[in-house]
Amino acid sequence: MDGKAQEGKMAATKVLVIDDSNTIRRSAEIFLKQGGHEVVLAEDGFDALSKLSDYQPDLVFCDILMPRLDGYQTCAIIKRNPQFAHVPVIMLSSKDGLFDKARGRMVGSQDYLTKPFTKDQLLQAVQQHRSQP
Repeated sequence: MDGKAQEGKMAATKVLVIDDSNTIRRSAEIFLKQGGHEVVLAEDGFDALSKLSDYQPDLVFCDILMPRLDGYQTCAIIKRNPQFAHVPVIMLSSKDGLFDKARGRMVGSQDYLTKPFTKDQLLQAVQQHRSQP
């Protein structure tokens, strides 16, 4: 069966969205649910880490600038855990800086999305990263 035929049969992707902005969390949730995905929201890194093992997401969107535990620290913790090291993490930031992208890659993120993002950008990122082993 080729990749296109398999796509239609794939189960909904479970996505964890971590952002301290309620507006960004709600937008991401609406866009992702319209795309047929399951969504769990977390308002910071600590909240996310507590939901990670319960929810077992297929993909994580993680804001960089958050109180208590920033996105880089959160991503590094996720990637250090053998149970979740394979889960793609996509960093979210209002800055579109080269330094931020490089730093995100250093802690193990797969991609970088600049806020505000569109529904298409978000769904395209899920499509691109959910099938990676």
